[in-house]
Amino acid sequence: MSTENSTEKPLDFIRQIIARDLKSGKHKRIVTRFPPEPNGFLHIGHAKSICLNFGIARENDSVCHLRFDDTNPGKESTEYVEAIKNDVRWLGFSWGEHLYYASDYFDQLHDFAVQLIQLGKAYVCHLDSEEMRDYRGTLTEPGKNSPYRDRTVEENLALFSQMKNGELPEGTCALRAKIDMASPNILMRDPVIYRIMKTSHHRTGDKWCIYPMYDFCHCLSDMIEGITHSLCTLEFENNRPLYDWVLDTLKTPCHPRQYEFARLNINYTVMSKRKLLQLVDNNHVQGWDDPRMLTISGLRRRGYTPASIKNFCDIIGMGKRDSWIDMGVLENAVRDDLNEHAPRVLAVLRPLKVVITNYPEDKEEELIAQNHPQKPEMGTRPLPFCREIYVEETDFMEDAPRKFFRLSVGREVRLRYAYLVTCQEVIKDDTGKVIELRCTYDPDTRGGSAPDGRKVKGTIHWVSARHGIRTQVRLYDRLFTAENPDMDKDKDFKEFLNPESLQSLHDSILEPSLADATPDDRFQFERQGYFCLDSKDSSKENPVFNRIVTLRDSWARMKKKK
Repeated sequence: MSTENSTEKPLDFIRQIIARDLKSGKHKRIVTRFPPEPNGFLHIGHAKSICLNFGIARENDSVCHLRFDDTNPGKESTEYVEAIKNDVRWLGFSWGEHLYYASDYFDQLHDFAVQLIQLGKAYVCHLDSEEMRDYRGTLTEPGKNSPYRDRTVEENLALFSQMKNGELPEGTCALRAKIDMASPNILMRDPVIYRIMKTSHHRTGDKWCIYPMYDFCHCLSDMIEGITHSLCTLEFENNRPLYDWVLDTLKTPCHPRQYEFARLNINYTVMSKRKLLQLVDNNHVQGWDDPRMLTISGLRRRGYTPASIKNFCDIIGMGKRDSWIDMGVLENAVRDDLNEHAPRVLAVLRPLKVVITNYPEDKEEELIAQNHPQKPEMGTRPLPFCREIYVEETDFMEDAPRKFFRLSVGREVRLRYAYLVTCQEVIKDDTGKVIELRCTYDPDTRGGSAPDGRKVKGTIHWVSARHGIRTQVRLYDRLFTAENPDMDKDKDFKEFLNPESLQSLHDSILEPSLADATPDDRFQFERQGYFCLDSKDSSKENPVFNRIVTLRDSWARMKKKK
């Protein structure tokens, strides 16, 4: 924890609260929890909550519970449960023995509901959902009492028992808390706390046909587990009075306190699990782990590192007001991490063949390449060179302007780690497309410098045609073209999908050192960006590399031009 003389950055408002609570003795030990619903994969917004809750536990030598809020069986599955566990582990956090499910407490929650009925604080209501909305009122008008609100305790207990025993059809009634239909907070106008759902549960099977609502279940689960600080996003700020009402009315032995922080909003994406599910179900993406998705599994497959995501969460901080974060902040976080640790390699994404006519046909040699120009401790590697090489299509221009410092007829350029070469001839096919360049090299310039001191401005990368690995490379970009796809309420957010968010290149050539790459490795393809082997579609025989991020934020440059 920081002190007054510390050089560390100031604590965020939540950590300040926790520090005060520990200092005052209000709590001797902090217990937090991360409570996801197992109805989809986690996204970058959940990563912020994971880092907060598990981070606070780690900082205070305490525990953070992983608790699944599995109260809606129609939309939940064990697939989602396992995916969430994997995401939390991958980010570097552990719940130890503290793995819980709301379904662990179904018997206790039922008993608490019965207790509310006995206190005259809950009743069974037969209004349907549309009638309930009509009775609820508006922001400016109070609601009306349900005609079933004044049933006796005995009648409500009998009806709730029938609900539990499956004797009443789904949708015919619900158990509601009896609070105040004139409350300025609409959520306090007799909210539903139990509903009938005749759906098999992934853990409890067909034992239950009634399930608690989130607001009833959540606070009581926190109480049962002894959570000290219930941390959630600002969208639940209006739910806090109901959270407190349930615990106060039941006079529970402990009363966790709810604190809200700003949710994470990033431009050029959507952060709603419901909308992410639409993208998956309608095949706009290739599953929850599609590298264009800002799900944690998608980011992992794309090549993001746990450190980059945790650094991003640290950079954006913990505020009290919702705001928008530029996608470039997330991309810079992974750039900063990979720039430090990713070895440099040569890769030609769109190959153009070059024949060095004065280089012996049967000759091969090994050049020495640095693995990281700023980190000599990362060592070197051999780079094979021969008469035929590939260069990038974009590194040649037939009618080049004066300031084009790459290949053109009669111009000399430096091949990275190799020699100075001069383009002498251009070979084209029948359509006029350039398919080959004929060049000569200066054998006295091995390593890329001329002994006579002549200056060559251009340096390009290359790969040996004889030794290179042919591979597929996927270039990923932002999934949406609009900064806020949800902004225009008259349009479906899917109308803003970026048709160029994925470009597949099937004939890229990589230097041979990448033959032993694994999905856990990250590389900088010099002048191209950061890349990794795809963990799902790649094989030894058919490697597939994903671009994690470009070397620079091209979108920021586009904004400046506008």
